[in-house]
Amino acid sequence: MKVLIIEDEAPAARRLQLLLKDVDSSLEIIATTDSIISSVQWLNTNPAPDLIFMDIQLADGLSFEIFSRTTIQAPVIFTTAYDEYSLQAFKANGIDYLLKPVEISALAESIQKLNTLKEQFTRQTERKNLESLLKTLRPEQPTYKSRFLVKIGDRLIFIPSTEIAYFMAEEKIVLIITMDNKKYIADHSLDELEPMMNPKDFFRLNRQFLAHIQSIKNINQYFNGKLKLTLQPSPVQEVLVSRERASTFKRWLDV
Repeated sequence: MKVLIIEDEAPAARRLQLLLKDVDSSLEIIATTDSIISSVQWLNTNPAPDLIFMDIQLADGLSFEIFSRTTIQAPVIFTTAYDEYSLQAFKANGIDYLLKPVEISALAESIQKLNTLKEQFTRQTERKNLESLLKTLRPEQPTYKSRFLVKIGDRLIFIPSTEIAYFMAEEKIVLIITMDNKKYIADHSLDELEPMMNPKDFFRLNRQFLAHIQSIKNINQYFNGKLKLTLQPSPVQEVLVSRERASTFKRWLDV
């Protein structure tokens, strides 16, 4: 772990370095700065450290000023001889707040706290990455409409999608035609209904019909590459599938 120390008192900086080595010999002190100006300059010209120890009261002002002059991308453990700045410290990347003179036990607890937070963050990140991967490999199944609420006089009833033979556009309304040839007014256009219905069961035959596969009783070749269908219940008008839609329709039937 690479550590930056921001401390304007040289003896305090040296003592902190010795304590850190005692707590964790793998810690690497990569730099020590002693003012707001030198700290901002260092942070702007070097890769972000893994951890910053920051004295609050520096020779040229409070170290909180550093946060307004540059972007700090590392967790911060604040050190100070006074406890009046604790709230500000925790608002500014602070994971802990140590009073001077820093005790080795308190320092060890701060490092342990940092390691625990990093482990938790890593696990959360790994879990999110795994969840994202699972969604990619196993995308969520779309939800299709299973029933429709329709009004008959003063009554409301629901029609299961499994009982619908087809939807038929007639002038400015769309009718729901059930397998037993009952008719209800739908509250949606065919364009709105098409993505609502399970494409394994329903197919948009043309501008007028969105039909359930069970309603298709006969298919005949028609002139110009079109297909002529017989639906049950039988509508008054002819039901044609255009030449452009015919191949897609055949593939849908053959799944």
